[in-house]
Amino acid sequence: MSNAVFLNVTTAWRETYPGAHVGILTMHDVLTQGPSLALDRRRAELEASLRSQFEGKGREAIRALPTVAAYNAYYKQFRKTYHVQLQLESVALKQRPIASALPLVGAMFVAELEHMLLTAGHDLDLVVPPITLDVAAGTETYDLINGHEQTLAQADMAISDARGVLSSIVYGPDQRTMIRPETQHVLFTVYAPAGIEAAAIEAHLAALRDCVLLIAPQSRVGTLNVVA
Repeated sequence: MSNAVFLNVTTAWRETYPGAHVGILTMHDVLTQGPSLALDRRRAELEASLRSQFEGKGREAIRALPTVAAYNAYYKQFRKTYHVQLQLESVALKQRPIASALPLVGAMFVAELEHMLLTAGHDLDLVVPPITLDVAAGTETYDLINGHEQTLAQADMAISDARGVLSSIVYGPDQRTMIRPETQHVLFTVYAPAGIEAAAIEAHLAALRDCVLLIAPQSRVGTLNVVA
């Protein structure tokens, strides 16, 4: 398998969403041996940090975060609320734990909540190139992780491979390429609407890489890139 993963970006996407970015991280040899104490410690540290940061504050403080505001400006056109904001409220304000999941997914959740950047994970072996970032026509369908068929929202950002949709901002990742216990090579994509700088995405991808290294120290980076 080639280590390099390329994302084709359509003219329609660039014209519709000037100032937006998408980040790509691929890692190889990520097969884990079960739960990771190192990731558990990292998760607990983040929970404590978020609760301390927002102690005595309400939802308004979270909504005022520049990153959250940028996402909500995007989601508003679809009459939705940024779901990572809701997850942060659950952890920071309601004292609930960060969702537990497969180690690779757990690593993604930790980095996602730390940086508030929308991230999707895929088993890279199940992705069929070419991979394309585009604007949805509103007619495309795909199966969500829960198995339900979903039609894309018109004008939503979406990433597809040769077989169909991999993810969209509004509805999330697909079932076909979802991370599994046997996943050995992983693809993470990060959607960032206008108002979020490339440097913030790069920092998030680096943190996500480090979280994966906590659970799979033998893993290696294939691609770490931000496109606009």
